[in-house]
Amino acid sequence: MGEKYKNIHQELIDDCRNGNAKAQFEIYKLYYKAMYNTSLRLVNDRMEAEDVMQEAFLSAFKNIQTYKEEVSFGAWLRKIVVNRSLDVLKKRRIEQTPLDEHKIAIIDEDDTEILEETAQRVAEVKQVIAELPESYRVLITLHLIEGYDHEEISEILGMTNANVRTSYSRARKKLQDMLNAKKTGIWMN
Repeated sequence: MGEKYKNIHQELIDDCRNGNAKAQFEIYKLYYKAMYNTSLRLVNDRMEAEDVMQEAFLSAFKNIQTYKEEVSFGAWLRKIVVNRSLDVLKKRRIEQTPLDEHKIAIIDEDDTEILEETAQRVAEVKQVIAELPESYRVLITLHLIEGYDHEEISEILGMTNANVRTSYSRARKKLQDMLNAKKTGIWMN
């Protein structure tokens, strides 16, 4: 068994284990936005992302006794959100609709020229990621945005490590091609 992770909100987590609704609400307020964004990047639908996030929190609070504190609480919760998001995609099994401008997360930073340019590039990349076929979008999101390594992705998706690496390489190439097409003006929505 691994070493216990020291959570900065350990007292709240302990209170959640004791069924304290106020502590659960505090934990929810701390993590809901990040968990919603994680789900939104995967399921590509605001309503479904909201549902996934809510269900993930309910599941986490119901099963909080299984949290062994080997990773941060946020990482444990994020894994629940990712798995629930992937379940939604498995159920859906249809091609995703492109992300429109209203669904792009806006970066809330100082109003400097560099940050605006960076925010615009990030939004463009996120938009292009959302345009990828579902299997590629999931791989790119899990690796580049959520930070999972290939081994973790192979466990999450039930694929071999070699298959994940090959598929990820193809997904990254497709993303680069789409970004280049957009930059050169050959982009078609």
